[in-house]
Amino acid sequence: MKILDRYILKTYLKTFMSVFIILMLIFVLQTVWLYISELAGKDLDMMTVGKFLLYFMPKLMPLVLPLTILLSSIMVFGSFAENYEFAAMKSTGISLQRAMRGLSIFIVGLAITTFFFANNVIPWAEFESYNLRKNIAQLKPAMVIAEGQFNEIGNINIKVDKKTGEQGQFLEKVVMHIKSEKRLGNYKVIIAERGELVSNENSNILQLVLHDGHYYEEIFSKDPKESQKKPHAKSYFETYTINVDLEALNNVDLEEKSFSDRFNMLNVSGLNYYIDSLQTDRKNDLKGFSDILYSRSNINSLNINVETKKDSIYKGDFLSLFDTKTKSQLYNLAINTVNSTNQIISTKQQNFQFKHKTLNKHIIALHEKYALGFACIILFFVGAPLGALIRKGGVGLPMVIAILLFLTYHFIGIFAKNSSQDGTLNPVFATWLSTLIMLPLGISLTRRATKDRGLFEFGSYLDPIKKFLKLKQKVLYDEDGKDISYTYFEGYSDEKLIDILKNYDSYNFNKVSKAKAFAVLEKRGVRFDTLAAHGVVVDENFISSSARAKDCIDYSRFAFIFYIIGIALLVLHFVFKNNKFPEFAAASRDLSIISLCIYLLYFVVTYILTKKFYKQFNFKVKPLSLLLMLFGFPFYMIAHFLLRNKIREDLNQSALENIN
Repeated sequence: MKILDRYILKTYLKTFMSVFIILMLIFVLQTVWLYISELAGKDLDMMTVGKFLLYFMPKLMPLVLPLTILLSSIMVFGSFAENYEFAAMKSTGISLQRAMRGLSIFIVGLAITTFFFANNVIPWAEFESYNLRKNIAQLKPAMVIAEGQFNEIGNINIKVDKKTGEQGQFLEKVVMHIKSEKRLGNYKVIIAERGELVSNENSNILQLVLHDGHYYEEIFSKDPKESQKKPHAKSYFETYTINVDLEALNNVDLEEKSFSDRFNMLNVSGLNYYIDSLQTDRKNDLKGFSDILYSRSNINSLNINVETKKDSIYKGDFLSLFDTKTKSQLYNLAINTVNSTNQIISTKQQNFQFKHKTLNKHIIALHEKYALGFACIILFFVGAPLGALIRKGGVGLPMVIAILLFLTYHFIGIFAKNSSQDGTLNPVFATWLSTLIMLPLGISLTRRATKDRGLFEFGSYLDPIKKFLKLKQKVLYDEDGKDISYTYFEGYSDEKLIDILKNYDSYNFNKVSKAKAFAVLEKRGVRFDTLAAHGVVVDENFISSSARAKDCIDYSRFAFIFYIIGIALLVLHFVFKNNKFPEFAAASRDLSIISLCIYLLYFVVTYILTKKFYKQFNFKVKPLSLLLMLFGFPFYMIAHFLLRNKIREDLNQSALENIN
């Protein structure tokens, strides 16, 4: 390894480890906050808490590692650029790609390691954390009850004043409200002086033994007269035992971990096996369901033992052959059959949706293991050139940019995966979507950093499109043949600019100087009558086309604004829909439709005004075609700027021909 590669790798590893440790601590604290209800006030020893956090740390790796790579790359390469180390490298003929070569090998190796980590360690951590949380309730059932507050255990709300014993199994002053599945409210109350929790490690049943207490229950009666008497039952007991199903308790507290998230405990081979099994079961279920519907239609048995004859005379409705009573029976039979079939379809549809969602979750979990490694590589090629472009190290601006990029990457992935669970998006495409979006950004930033281009030079992004559409900008040269920009004339007085309009050749400028000078005068608010008073002849067509051009650009701007609003609201509609906010989703959808309709209106008006604008030209110019406008309709975030630039350039060309 050469000295330069060793220096870059050493600098990167120092930053990488520091950022990784800090981010891991932050996310661990967030984990503690999320699961504080399972940890606080339950007398957990430090060993149990340590295991809890240890098992959750590997599951944080898909968040911590990509953010660490992105932030470290921006910080290190930004520091190199800020301290002119890249300038020193380039002076010796070392390019950015050469400087990144050693780190690229390290990142590829890290990505491969990440895949094996995601395939082996994370499923193990998922399995251990699930069992730890499940066993907390089984081995230490007293931990689910905190002193001085009501605690929900299945269908029981229990409050105790004090807990004693080695594991807090002895309870004092017990108050219990037992819920009923038939009606809401607290209609059954048990109060006891003391109690004891009894459990067995190998049993899912928790026994709550109460001593010296009272039992009260309001009895529900369907008879209104009996209900007015307020029937109830009460008794005193010396010992009363209640059995609590801990499995049901786990299902309530750990629903996702118990069922829907168990696919996260599988490695690649296990996921492939279950995916194949789920796909086979789905095909068999669909085939069996189609056979059931076909057999219920009785198509095969319609013509059994029935000899049909065609009557060439009768052409009416066959129901008119029956009397009213028979018609009613036929209608009732058909309605009952249809309702029964619809009920079967509705029930099966829910079952199919659940199985389809389970299959999609397995597919997502499988491809997440591959996508994580590729995300590490792509985010490195986003962060490294981005740091070289912004030329700022430290934890200030790089931290802000890294967080914004990572949040974009992360939220796109979350929304796409949520959408793919119910089949809205393909699960494979949804898993790779955020990574695929970052890929062209990484390629673009690497090319720009290699060519020493600025980060916010938007003109270079439009150059390939302008070249394809043959939108060539007129160039102005001075007497030395150097290119003169628009700002060249901003320091000139109005009188001198007017003189350039009349006698540009006396200043050794080419004809394009008239358009540049006129643009500056127009910006300063100089009117056409003022130009005419100084002897400048302006054709009437140019005056009207100039006003028309302003209208075109204004309407195009409004179309662009409503286009952006409509697209943003449409995205929010899917975001709210996938995150179970139907009211917000419906409102976003309706507002998006309104915005896009207004955009369509402004788009049509813009095209009409553009056509009128080009009809006023008295010289040959290539107008804007309808096909090009239709192509730009779904991509108006680009089409607006191209249209505006073309109108301005053609207006400048008109100024060359119509101002003398």
